[in-house]
Amino acid sequence: MIFSPETWQITLFSLAVALASTLVILPFGIAFAWLFARKEWPLKSVVETIVLLPLVMPPVSTGLILLKIFGRRSPLGHWLYERGVEIVFNWKGVLIAMAVMSFPLLVRSVRTSFAEVNPRLEHIAATLGASGLKIFFLVTLPLAYKGIVAGALLAFSRALGEFGATILLAGNIPGRTQTLSLAIFNFVQTGKDSEAYTLLGITVVLAFLFVWCSEWLLRSRSKT
Repeated sequence: MIFSPETWQITLFSLAVALASTLVILPFGIAFAWLFARKEWPLKSVVETIVLLPLVMPPVSTGLILLKIFGRRSPLGHWLYERGVEIVFNWKGVLIAMAVMSFPLLVRSVRTSFAEVNPRLEHIAATLGASGLKIFFLVTLPLAYKGIVAGALLAFSRALGEFGATILLAGNIPGRTQTLSLAIFNFVQTGKDSEAYTLLGITVVLAFLFVWCSEWLLRSRSKT
């Protein structure tokens, strides 16, 4: 089973969509994390709570909200469908579900990394005439990059294991929207235990690898 075309298709599809979702949310996650760590503004706590909600809400609830937003009967879903963009029961739905569920984890990790950057270094750069953008890209970002990479790895791992929101928004369609976690569920439901355990092994190895790398980066950051 481990070398079967089906196994590789499911694994590569999951990795590709999880990577795409992480790349999509990365610039937005960095922006929100910097705003939360460095700025005070009205309704900041409200926005921060909304961003972090998927961490504590049941994934199925988040998936139901996404289905309501992107379903063909919704204004947005209908507008997209008329322009040939299908979200529900499509790989794009998998990407959106993964992105939404992993986004809060990315923001939390990166926000902590920005908060640990010494503001004095940014103030020194400002006194030397550096603009806000130069300070961010030449001072803040390089000092926080390990935390950003660690947060991206954690977000990728979370996306790779996403189940609840994905199955509601994209369904569990073999060869089209089926990810590792959905395939494991499907194999268990149909009594194909050996196939399920094979995919489980792949999932555990991948999750261990990415989480270990993330923790290594966080430990190395704390030593510098």
